[in-house]
Amino acid sequence: MALEFASIPISCICHCQLLMYVIFTHTGNSFEVKIEADSSDTTEYEQDDKPRTNIHSKRSLKDHKSTNDREKRYRCTVCDKQFTMKCNLTVHSRRHTGEHLCFCRQCEKSFSSPSALSQHKNIHTSKYKCTECGKCFQSINKLAVHRRSHSGQKPFECTVCSKRFTTAGNRVKHSRIHSGEKPYKCHMCDKAFSRSEHLNSHMRVHTGDKPYKCSLCNKSFSHSCNLQTHKRCVHSNRRPYQCPYCGNVFKSILGVRRHVHVHTGSKPHSCRLCSDRFMRYDQLKRHLLESHNEGTWLTCNICQKKFIHSGNFKLHVQRHEGVKPYVCCECPKRFCTSADLKRHQLVHSDIRSFACGLCAKSFKYKQYVVIHFKRCASRLGFSDTFDVTSA
Repeated sequence: MALEFASIPISCICHCQLLMYVIFTHTGNSFEVKIEADSSDTTEYEQDDKPRTNIHSKRSLKDHKSTNDREKRYRCTVCDKQFTMKCNLTVHSRRHTGEHLCFCRQCEKSFSSPSALSQHKNIHTSKYKCTECGKCFQSINKLAVHRRSHSGQKPFECTVCSKRFTTAGNRVKHSRIHSGEKPYKCHMCDKAFSRSEHLNSHMRVHTGDKPYKCSLCNKSFSHSCNLQTHKRCVHSNRRPYQCPYCGNVFKSILGVRRHVHVHTGSKPHSCRLCSDRFMRYDQLKRHLLESHNEGTWLTCNICQKKFIHSGNFKLHVQRHEGVKPYVCCECPKRFCTSADLKRHQLVHSDIRSFACGLCAKSFKYKQYVVIHFKRCASRLGFSDTFDVTSA
């Protein structure tokens, strides 16, 4: 039986200040000496946003030191990060260009290098799994940091505002709020960022890269959060957000915030050119265009119809072009938008979600219950009592 009975912390003598441990293990009548990196040390330094490299043996330590002793001759022209090997610079540059050559067969995520893909696969194999919540991670470092969310441990404190963090890397990123430092600069425009991931995300504006693809409708997105929002709002019927005033439920928190203004009467969007105020930003935008001629209309070159929002404009153009990416699973009919598809799918369903408040007769479509309500109210003599025009 192996018994680990002592561990002594040491530090790498090269410039990276890597924290390691010499572990003495007793097995029978023999001793084993092993050098390991501290799995919980995820310190971030100015020139590196990644956790420190794992060291598993004396040989690994030797290789690690020789790598750091080499001259970093290869410099990234986008963020000025330096590398000892050209191949590492090539892989790194794909972060800025959005080029992804490696794909995961299980979830279709794409990666810029085989090593990044290999690390990602650990999530699917559950190699690094949290025993508390069952969540899986791509590395022991990520798991070690995650465990602090259960223990509440935040060992790294900001020297300016005393805010505490689970990793030194997060503390370094936070410190740039106080210093105003933005070391990551876009080489295609004048924008600068305090975090490398923000620069990588920004670069997709220039490259047009949309690596996150919806598996249900093949629509692509530049950010994973946008894909998750799309799936929740378009392909899911879940409505987890509830209005505190009337109990109405919504698919997104933004939907609730917009709806609440109906109850409170608040108009948070004010025109800076006059005294008018509006509940929604799109109302303010239309007001600026119509009343003050500020902004740009999006005009269809086929029918000359004008639009404020690019999303509505794109959908309109698709209707002219006959683009119908949404296919009914019950019949071969195709539709321009997911809303059109959902409306059509009621044909194949027996669900009647809209009911008359006077006679309880139900309908599949809202416009039908509005028409019926007017007739029903008139027939029962309630036309003077009910404002049927707003039903």
